[in-house]
Amino acid sequence: MTAPEEAKVHVVIHGRVQGVGYRFWTLDEANRRGLGGWVRNLPDGTVEAVFGGPADTVDEMVAACWRGPAWAKVTAIDVQATEEQGLPIPFEFRR
Repeated sequence: MTAPEEAKVHVVIHGRVQGVGYRFWTLDEANRRGLGGWVRNLPDGTVEAVFGGPADTVDEMVAACWRGPAWAKVTAIDVQATEEQGLPIPFEFRR
């Protein structure tokens, strides 16, 4: 059996994603999936995150980001592969 392919992505989530618990939801969802990385609010009203782990799990997390918590309204997600090293596990908040 081979190890699952690993992936790391940098995402920026647009829409009503600040003031609705989006970062806390992201923290819970990423940790539940066993992903490494971080999340933070940006001054322009978006939420930025990096997810790292098995490629299929990272893909599931990005797809889940379209839903977010109950009060969020996601309008767009920018996704780019990243080579960021030393992703924290468990997933964490950044400032």
